[in-house]
Amino acid sequence: MRVGRCLEVWKMGTVNYLNALKLQEKLIPFFPCNTHLHTPSENVKTDHNLLVSEPDLKNLGAELYYTQRGGDITFHGPHQAILYPIISLPDIGVGARSYVEKLEQTMIDLASIYGVQARPGHKGETGVWVGDRKIGAIGVRIQHGITSHGLAFNIDPDMKYFDHIVPCGILDKEVTSLRRETNLELPNDEVIQEQLISCFAKLFGFSSVLMDKTEGSNIQ
Repeated sequence: MRVGRCLEVWKMGTVNYLNALKLQEKLIPFFPCNTHLHTPSENVKTDHNLLVSEPDLKNLGAELYYTQRGGDITFHGPHQAILYPIISLPDIGVGARSYVEKLEQTMIDLASIYGVQARPGHKGETGVWVGDRKIGAIGVRIQHGITSHGLAFNIDPDMKYFDHIVPCGILDKEVTSLRRETNLELPNDEVIQEQLISCFAKLFGFSSVLMDKTEGSNIQ
């Protein structure tokens, strides 16, 4: 009998970056064992994927954290769709490079829903781009085959935050958002976040998705 794979998604609500890091660190030691919040049906394998929405920064006094992920400086904030996948790559038969490419394609597929033609970065460019404008960032860590950190797709963030950093260390390139790149009326952020999850699940071959809402304030 073919075993289906179930992606479990924790919808964190508003949580600051440090707490998101703490939760990832707590979950990683449980892999490659199957851990889950819900008891899935028999013959279903469960992996974690975290959806995180970040709080507003105080008067541009952005909190700065050093992490062990790949990539250079980036911004996580309101009106981004953010995924922190925690999955075992050996379990799903995906290598490190293929994993990053699938994260890129996840954001490209999301953009295409709204008629926006995005692309992977050229040589020396990380993330996902619309022309020469960056719409999605990727920064991952893979340790013993287990992933953490992830991606951030710009729905409609306050672009002034990007004026104070060099996103991903790439000079002379603009940052853009879904709002700027389409004339369509966008749904609320939660709808777009769920579309991002659907794109991710399809690309990684998950047969079903379990949603669980977890308050960020409960993370210790």
